[in-house]
Amino acid sequence: METIKSDVSVDAKGLACPMPIVKTKKAMTNLEGGQVLEILATDQGSRADLKAWADSMGHQYLGTVEIDKVLKHYIRKSTGEEAAPRQHTQVMSNAELETILSSQPNAVVLDVREAAEYAFNHIPNAISIPLGELETRIGELNSEQDIYVVCRTGNRSDFAAQQLTKQGFTKVTNVVPGMSEWTGNTTSL
Repeated sequence: METIKSDVSVDAKGLACPMPIVKTKKAMTNLEGGQVLEILATDQGSRADLKAWADSMGHQYLGTVEIDKVLKHYIRKSTGEEAAPRQHTQVMSNAELETILSSQPNAVVLDVREAAEYAFNHIPNAISIPLGELETRIGELNSEQDIYVVCRTGNRSDFAAQQLTKQGFTKVTNVVPGMSEWTGNTTSL
């Protein structure tokens, strides 16, 4: 797996429960919504502990990578995006996109989640352009193609679809509810 980008890293190596959670909780207070925290730990129990803690706090547990007996946990801080109203009118369900991909495996799927989210789980052949980079990387997309935009819940993809439409893209569809409930094929880096 290639290097996963995080915004902040916390070293909890050699510490047992509850210290990895204590250090994680403290670091999370200084992060902005959407940023990714990497927690380095050696306690095998931290895998279940950090996932349970993240879920209980409303943060997104992305996954864990083990390298040389060091666990690298990744958690994305909650943004409250689930509550934002969607505005892009061209919308389709996950099931509809699965149907399209079964007959058109090279359809353009734009994944606007953060790089760490994409690294752990994404639709095969999806193009990764995090929402915050879309404005500067829009030239990587062809405005003549159908573009199916995904994120975790359908809200960042809604903002991306609006942004693409403002730039003259006319065949843009927001896929909801997105990767949080995706049941089709996935891959990871």
